[in-house]
Amino acid sequence: MARSLTLLLVRHGQSEWNARGLMQGQTDGIPLTALGHAQAAAGAAELAALGPGALVSSDLLRARQTAEHCARATGLPVAVTPALREQGYGVLEGRPSRELWDVVDWTDPHWAAEGGESLARLHARVAAYLARLLAEPPADVVGLVTHGDTIRAVQAVAAGLGPADLPAVTPHNGSVTRLELSR
Repeated sequence: MARSLTLLLVRHGQSEWNARGLMQGQTDGIPLTALGHAQAAAGAAELAALGPGALVSSDLLRARQTAEHCARATGLPVAVTPALREQGYGVLEGRPSRELWDVVDWTDPHWAAEGGESLARLHARVAAYLARLLAEPPADVVGLVTHGDTIRAVQAVAAGLGPADLPAVTPHNGSVTRLELSR
């Protein structure tokens, strides 16, 4: 009999670069704003009410700071992994997001900026992580503290969709998205 694994995907709170409209990608060391900490605390309270049995976070600072709120709210320790990092944007990181509309080929899932990661590679990284998680889940309900594009990739993998079909809508900062996976 197949059992399900519930994933509770928490998007990190607003970071300083979110507030400034800068592309973050995998740039580390960008802390949460005061609003970001409030969003993280609200997301952590929502997460705690859903009863996760394990908590895993991206290793990037903005996610780890959000995960600290989640750990306090749930009483769970946080495991950290680079597998939950945001999509890497290479040389585009730190540039204003609005400038990217003329630079990025949003229609090609194999396109990547120099030193960056394509949607296809992000999708493959997330799919490999989810396969490992399904094979050896730390709990029946797992909180994953991560990033907007990574959440969209998790949603696509869970729905059996490829990298060209990631959902268009990115969850809001501090939000919790629930997914059920069969194992």
